Amino acid sequence: MSACRVNGTWPARWRDEGGIALVVALMALLLLTALGLSLALTTSAETVIAGNFATERETFYAADAALERAIQALLTAGDWNAILSGTATAPFSDGPPGGDRTLPGGGALNLGQVLNMANCGKPTTCSPADMDAVTGDRPWGAHNPRWQLYASGDMARMLSAGPTSPPFYVVVMAADDPADPDTDPARDANGILTLRAEAFGPGNSHKTIVATVAKTEVPALERGYTGQRGQDERGRASRTAPVQIPGKALSVGEFSIATGGKMVR
Repeated sequence: MSACRVNGTWPARWRDEGGIALVVALMALLLLTALGLSLALTTSAETVIAGNFATERETFYAADAALERAIQALLTAGDWNAILSGTATAPFSDGPPGGDRTLPGGGALNLGQVLNMANCGKPTTCSPADMDAVTGDRPWGAHNPRWQLYASGDMARMLSAGPTSPPFYVVVMAADDPADPDTDPARDANGILTLRAEAFGPGNSHKTIVATVAKTEVPALERGYTGQRGQDERGRASRTAPVQIPGKALSVGEFSIATGGKMVR
């Protein structure tokens, strides 16, 4: 049966079906548009996430490199007490242990504030009571580390690299080992120091690694020193496995200056 017009118009049934087809077409177009936008947003978000992850890992490796460089510098540091008192710094530092620094990627960093954050968790000057306060990160009370700035500089200067060097700024602090039997934070009595390396990178990325470093009595050991790394600030283990230091009577204890990682001392 063929359709026919009545007085020059289509029957109402045919007009209604044509309107429904238009609505269905518009809904399909909207659905496809939404799927396309969702795919584009997902791809963009995953690209940003991948970039942030890469930057975080590079910042972690920058802190690890600063730690290695500081351990090498300790070979020429005859008196560790000068380091603990803040009067001796690493030869690769970019200036006095304090003041403002310009970050390679832009922005500024105040070394005094970095030191205060490590010692008492606030950017202002730490009082003795602040540094003796027992917290989850500093559970030793009067034996809490009194961090002193030992080294600072950008990666290009540290590695003697060219302009393509990664845009990271690193800070290394030193303190007496909390297990040291004396009560003087400026005096080393057991041949063990703690080092704290912090790296600052693009996008406000920031990583911290804490290590225990000891003088060894075994001359055959490479560089004469060996140490045990802790964990980064998010609780991930660093790339070096636990090390028992030869020639020392060491015990295992909790060492959680930065993250609660188990350390050997």
